[in-house]
Amino acid sequence: MAESLAFTIGEQLLEKLLNLPEKLGTAAYQEICLAWGIKSDLEKLKGTLSTVKAVLLDAEEKQTHNHELREWLAKLKNAYYEAEDVLDEFEVEALRRQVLKQRSLGRKVCHFFSRSNPVASAFRMGHKIKSIRERFDEIAALKVKFHLVERDGPDHEDSRSLLQMRESDSSLEPNVVGRNEDKEKIIEMLMHPTDGIGEAVPVLPIVGIAGLGKTVLAKLVFNDERIDKHFRLKIWVCVSEDFDFKQLMMKTIKSATGENCSDMTKEQLYKVLRRCLGGKRYLLILDDVWNEEIRDWIDQALLMDRVNGSKIIVTTRSNRVAAITGTLPQYNLKDLPYEESLSLFLQHAFKKGSEKQPLNLVKIGEEIVKKCKGIPLAVKTLASQLCFETAEDEWKRVRDNEIWELEQEGKGIFPALRLSYDRLPPHLKRCFAYCSVFTKDYVISNIQMVSFWVALGLLKSSKENEGLEAVGKRYLRELWARSLFQEFQETPFLIRFKMHDLLHDFAQRLAKDECSVVKSCSQDLSQTVRHLSIVNPHLLHQGAPRFLDKAGRVQTLFFPNMEKFNSVSFIEECVSRCSRLRVLDLSVSSFEILPRNIGKWKHLRYLNLSDNISIKRLPNSISKLQSLQTLFLAGCTAIEELPRGIRYMISLRMLFITTKQRVLPENEIGCLKSLQFLSFSECDNLEYLFQGMQNLTSLRTMLILLCPSLVSLPHGIKYLTALQGLVIWGCEKLSLDMELEFEGKQDGSLQSLAIGELPKLVALPKWLLLGSTKTLQQLIIMGCENLTALPDWFQDVAALQLLKIAGCPKLSSLPDGIQHLTFLNQLAIQACPTLSKRCKPGIGEDWPKIAHVTKIVLDGIEISPANDHC
Repeated sequence: MAESLAFTIGEQLLEKLLNLPEKLGTAAYQEICLAWGIKSDLEKLKGTLSTVKAVLLDAEEKQTHNHELREWLAKLKNAYYEAEDVLDEFEVEALRRQVLKQRSLGRKVCHFFSRSNPVASAFRMGHKIKSIRERFDEIAALKVKFHLVERDGPDHEDSRSLLQMRESDSSLEPNVVGRNEDKEKIIEMLMHPTDGIGEAVPVLPIVGIAGLGKTVLAKLVFNDERIDKHFRLKIWVCVSEDFDFKQLMMKTIKSATGENCSDMTKEQLYKVLRRCLGGKRYLLILDDVWNEEIRDWIDQALLMDRVNGSKIIVTTRSNRVAAITGTLPQYNLKDLPYEESLSLFLQHAFKKGSEKQPLNLVKIGEEIVKKCKGIPLAVKTLASQLCFETAEDEWKRVRDNEIWELEQEGKGIFPALRLSYDRLPPHLKRCFAYCSVFTKDYVISNIQMVSFWVALGLLKSSKENEGLEAVGKRYLRELWARSLFQEFQETPFLIRFKMHDLLHDFAQRLAKDECSVVKSCSQDLSQTVRHLSIVNPHLLHQGAPRFLDKAGRVQTLFFPNMEKFNSVSFIEECVSRCSRLRVLDLSVSSFEILPRNIGKWKHLRYLNLSDNISIKRLPNSISKLQSLQTLFLAGCTAIEELPRGIRYMISLRMLFITTKQRVLPENEIGCLKSLQFLSFSECDNLEYLFQGMQNLTSLRTMLILLCPSLVSLPHGIKYLTALQGLVIWGCEKLSLDMELEFEGKQDGSLQSLAIGELPKLVALPKWLLLGSTKTLQQLIIMGCENLTALPDWFQDVAALQLLKIAGCPKLSSLPDGIQHLTFLNQLAIQACPTLSKRCKPGIGEDWPKIAHVTKIVLDGIEISPANDHC
């Protein structure tokens, strides 16, 4: 199955080769080609790659019944990966030369960056390019025996129409079909009184095969108003496959109270849990349970005198788990009935509001639904792909595909997922498969996911001036629109989401030769593995793990559970063995130092050290990472100062900073002209940022969070004309009253502005908003207790769509002219007593100013539609 990625990888490689002169600059490209003597080999390689790519779609389709063809595709794919690594050497060399010119004034600098033997380096690279070219020639020569036909690749369409359809619905997930009766039965069982005080808390298991919607059903129950009224406390914990007593207690406490107890012992956690649950009627949902030991955990962690009426729900695929844990009769979730399956299919396969559903397609759809055998995930995922197809032949191709007969595993689910995947545009296939590097039930953020994709070169901009981060966000939305992501929660600056565990299993099947989850120190890896997720940090305290022996080609090292991990020796081993590393995620670790040889990772593009509260300094050698695009230092509250030479990390696109410094040095961050995203958070001592901010001409998003000592912003902030998103939050000494320093109007492109917890703010800053009156779409103001009024010129913010005001008790009215903001469709006012009173429907003095707004929420109560109160 993994060979289905060959076309996508080959297409991206050819595109990368063709775009090298443009990306590096023609002069730099020619200079490197001349120095390495490889121009002729590169031209020949282009021709060979184009010839092979032309038959790949036919090869992928025919490989099912041809083992030799599958082997050929596997060899080709491995050659693609090798070629990617070699072409990356071009970018590394171009960056090295760029920095060398930047630092060419000093002898030390030249020694710092220059290669010890440029002649040997040129010879080595020339040999690599020639070897790759000859390897592709050999593979291409073998294609004739397969009698492959040249076929054009699919169009790189985007998903705007489907995205618009999904976004028009106020709920992030479509309406759940066919589970209302199940919900009512379970609620009745939960609210039915149970006899006896002091016995174990009753446990209700919900059992069903993968994809039936056990979690969805549990959430329907969990979010029902009757449950809110009946239970004083509701707790949701995702258990998943990796069962751990302590982790489960920590998750339970965090869900119930929000408290992070990662440093506590088991005994301490027991006490906290008892205090949390004692004397309360609670509902605890343990979702996605695989391990039979959950019964022991329930008995030990929840062994206490209970308030009559507390209940536990366990969702599981295992009848054995249900039998061991359940004290109430297990609830067996059945397949979705055909009529409701068809309703779900039609809901996703045709655009909302379509005048007519084509009868010919509906008829074919009815037969496809039967093949999905009542599994909602299969129905929804496949229908979401067919939403993009209008040709009857394509629908018939899905209905009549032999895969329905070939793959019986998982009932109707895996054939449906495979057919859905086959219909993804090429630019999404590799992005989706890469998601298997995350563990099941891992909450992924758009910043993390997109940064990974950017680091691995999986994104391509199709529009002029569209940043890669915007492309990545668009890809995320496309995958969500196709029902490949779930629990999609979006705010102006952050998206969080998950993969269904069955979709995660499927992604792992797709990328089984490239992505691997390491659970054992002795685990054997394929030589082709490229991306590693290490779920047990305790493995790394046992010397150099065996899996590192085959990690020479690894591009990703991801540690989802890094708390208390501080093995510097392991990182040193990685530096020496994983020379091709692009992505290293060490978040929530406890290193006090990093090895100095970290600067040898010349390909490294993503480094995450966030939430490490032990590390005090970073080695200055980190500034040698000219390829680094993303650096996370957020939450590293012990860092005393940033390393010298940050200005030479010329590829940085995203930078997240926490530091103890009072003032940031000049001529460092302000020199990073590629920077797109800049964040300062928890900088307790920081009084001033840095001069030269105006040089950040590519900066699109800036966050300034929880910097209580910050007294002013630099002058250059006014000249950030590319800035689209700005958040200033929790800065107690910052007033933003800088009118005299910022005279004149500067055109800007700000689209989203959020300011909050600024007690010194008395008026919105004119210098910040006047330049963006035609572009600002979202404005959020919260916790500004001394803000007294919105400015008279507020009516000029003509593009405003969302306005949210909360915790501003001195704000007593809305400005005149706000009724002219015709694009304003969402208004929320909370904890502003006088203002809320003036905005009351029909009777408030400010009501006429906002009566045109589509959605108004006053103190948590939605008022709609607007014309009801005219």
